[in-house]
Amino acid sequence: MNKKRLICGDKVLDLSRPAVMGILNITPDSFSDGGNLYSGSSVDLSKTLYAVEQMLTAGADIIDVGGESTRPGAAEVSEQQELDRVLPVVQGIASRFDALISVDTSTAEVIKQAAGLGAHMINDVRALQREGALAAAVASGLPVCLMHMQNQPKSMQDNPTYGDVVADVLEFLQQRKQICLDAGIASDQIVLDPGFGFGKTLEHNLALFAALDRFSDDGSAVLVGVSRKTMIGQLIDSTLDSTVDKRLVGSVTMALLAAQSLVSAGGSIILRVHDVLETVQALTVWQQVKQFQDREKQ
Repeated sequence: MNKKRLICGDKVLDLSRPAVMGILNITPDSFSDGGNLYSGSSVDLSKTLYAVEQMLTAGADIIDVGGESTRPGAAEVSEQQELDRVLPVVQGIASRFDALISVDTSTAEVIKQAAGLGAHMINDVRALQREGALAAAVASGLPVCLMHMQNQPKSMQDNPTYGDVVADVLEFLQQRKQICLDAGIASDQIVLDPGFGFGKTLEHNLALFAALDRFSDDGSAVLVGVSRKTMIGQLIDSTLDSTVDKRLVGSVTMALLAAQSLVSAGGSIILRVHDVLETVQALTVWQQVKQFQDREKQ
């Protein structure tokens, strides 16, 4: 049976319906919105908290705070840089809003300190492989999201290859999940993310998307992050690779398709998106139509 909620410290994330995770990139170089929350060379906290308020008002279930760009070609940031970016924002959100906060990090000290300031979930693109990250996650007592990425952001799109992309990604995530289980993290506190766009070609991404239900076979909730990514641009126009600002409709469409796929398979899904309002509207319309159709069939 698939789990229908995540225990996130003193809060609960309801997964009986698709959950929407709003992306809050507090970085100068993220692919879609890098620098949007900066004034000069530092994060503008007032502007950032306003962005959080807008996402929560639009219906976001959880806010994902990220202080390291993981776009293709991105360089790693130092631990201190990440701490300086993330901690004031986590503290600011926790003190102002009654909101669920996820921290998008691979760094043990960021996990530790963010948890102490009120974070509710750890979302790690490196699946807790960085030194000390697993121990910090265990100590936090928070749910974790494990993502698959081939290589590192700086080189992940340099000719990614797989024997069988679905089997390979599933095997990796199951191995990482078992390591977390052995370390003491409960099975129903582990979310899996296939890592769309992280060391994958368009064909790889589409194969993973078509097999989304397989990632929930063991009862795991699945996080899907396709918002504004290159794959959307390639699908819209394979010749021009439609620019980031023209990927809204494509992003919402894929989010809705992902939700339909997981829900029809009895699974639970978290959609990580830039465009919260539009995604929530699409999900709401779909869910209401579906409820009406289900009643008519009775």
